[in-house]
Amino acid sequence: MTIHKATVSRVEVRVLRTSPRLRYSTADATRVVETVFRGERHRSAFVSLVFTTSRFIQGVNRRFLKHDHPTDVITFPLRDSEGTPDEIYVNLDYARSQARQFGVTVRDEVRRLIVHGCLHLLGYDDHRPSDRKRMKEREDRYVGTLAQKTF
Repeated sequence: MTIHKATVSRVEVRVLRTSPRLRYSTADATRVVETVFRGERHRSAFVSLVFTTSRFIQGVNRRFLKHDHPTDVITFPLRDSEGTPDEIYVNLDYARSQARQFGVTVRDEVRRLIVHGCLHLLGYDDHRPSDRKRMKEREDRYVGTLAQKTF
């Protein structure tokens, strides 16, 4: 597993990879997390962002959430007083597949999954239709904002 660490202002992001063949920009991932947390008026964050495979995320999903299938993103709000970071697991296999399905770039789909995970960490929920609509609107806003920025 490869670990990269970046600190921007008071937003700290650790990027981990469970597979050497799957890649996503550490700098871009950090900017996505920073954009969401600042946009939601949270000036500090400590997030471990894990880029992974369908097989790995299925194991996480089965072990911790009792769902025996892969998914696109899983979040764990773990922050405590001892500095444990919140966690976001992003399935890059799913991101590639969903990008083709939705006719977007892989980069935009990964960004959407990171945004989605950040919103969950910030208390957004998507179980009820009204909550799902609100969360989707926020996702679209951040993905649009990020697509306009040149990194």
